[in-house]
Amino acid sequence: MKYGFIGCGNMGSAVAKSLGISTRDIAVTDRSGKAASFAAQQGIAYLSGAEIATRCPTIFLCVKPHMLSDALQPLLPALQENKPMLVSMAAGVTMETIENMVGCKQPIIRIMPNTPTAIGQGMIPYCHNDLVTDEMLRDFIYDMQPCGRLDLLDEPLMDAASALSGSGPAYLYVLLEALADGAVACGLPRDKAMQYAAVSMVGAAEMYLQTGVHPGALKDAVCSPGGSTIAGIRVLEERGF
Repeated sequence: MKYGFIGCGNMGSAVAKSLGISTRDIAVTDRSGKAASFAAQQGIAYLSGAEIATRCPTIFLCVKPHMLSDALQPLLPALQENKPMLVSMAAGVTMETIENMVGCKQPIIRIMPNTPTAIGQGMIPYCHNDLVTDEMLRDFIYDMQPCGRLDLLDEPLMDAASALSGSGPAYLYVLLEALADGAVACGLPRDKAMQYAAVSMVGAAEMYLQTGVHPGALKDAVCSPGGSTIAGIRVLEERGF
């Protein structure tokens, strides 16, 4: 198996699902056994943690940060012997901390995906230690392309990136719902309000990504003098948006 996943919750399954477009040579495991049905649906393997630690040259660590040490403990002999590349998505856990947990030096990539990774629209900052070779990194990035956009970042900035792109979708869903609620209050049917708000959000984001124009200028282009949009902007700013 090329890739193994220790843990397969929301984020782990999102990455595994999109990674599966590149390769089906994937195995997952979890404590509860619930990932077995996910594996069957995706056409990938469900193995024990010990089997993954022994057989997989690259292992994703997808458990919650406070559970990571306990999850690694029974796998330490195999990890220390085989020295697979570890790909951690544990928020706030440094590569040095992972090395100390494992008890030896080995290749580590630290990533912070977000839930849109499941549909190939993820924003995935990453960093790596010196044991990750150029060849290993090229192969990893190539296989991860179906997950979305990967961007190399210095490790001290990973926590800020986690708060932005990792947590950011939740904030945008709040905005999406709020925009739709306002339209529903004005009489627009709920299904149309959600669609119009969502497509507007996607279009606005693409306008920035494709043009590189500062969002302030893009905002100004929508705001006619004395118009309804600038009135809405004024209220948002008054309320601290």
